[in-house]
Amino acid sequence: MKKTFVLVVLFILPIVAYLFFASGINNFGRLPILTQNVSELSSFNTSETLKNKITILGFLGKDVSLKKGNAFNLNQKIYKPFFEFKDFQFVMILPKGTESEVVALKKELGNLVAIDKWKFVFGEDTEIKTFYSSLKTDITLDENLGTPYVFIIDKENNLRGRNKDIDEGTKYGFNTISVADLNNKMKDDVKIILAEYRMALKKNNADR
Repeated sequence: MKKTFVLVVLFILPIVAYLFFASGINNFGRLPILTQNVSELSSFNTSETLKNKITILGFLGKDVSLKKGNAFNLNQKIYKPFFEFKDFQFVMILPKGTESEVVALKKELGNLVAIDKWKFVFGEDTEIKTFYSSLKTDITLDENLGTPYVFIIDKENNLRGRNKDIDEGTKYGFNTISVADLNNKMKDDVKIILAEYRMALKKNNADR
């Protein structure tokens, strides 16, 4: 009896555990698509692009000083752990006229980590509103064309998020004011989408 128990522990349980976690990867290994075909950045007359990039997309608004704390939270909690991933980038969209404020912000962010994957795009008010509408979220821009929320856009220009979030139901974006939201939800979702593309890359390489 004791020998049988030892054999179960040594051989059967590891197999069961493997099957459990393997099924978990299949069932939970993809972050839901909430909006397809988010607009490209070309409407802003920039060379930056969302295509073939995993993008954290944000809108800092006309008064960058009001969103400085949000940017620092995002820099520390999300950018620093993941910026070395090859196709990962941050894109912040702002109204024209905020360029000098962004120069100052970049300098401060750069004191903490290399920020070459932070991209800043400037546009007219109407361009920003039109672009933002393509996200099709339940989150609105404020009067300064900013929001504390940031969004995950995949390589095919799809907005990713949660469709069964315990607190919000459909979760389109992540609140950069809330360190808990960044730590407990956004970080996990970024890990999922990065792992999804890593697995796809490994599969493509194995199939060749």
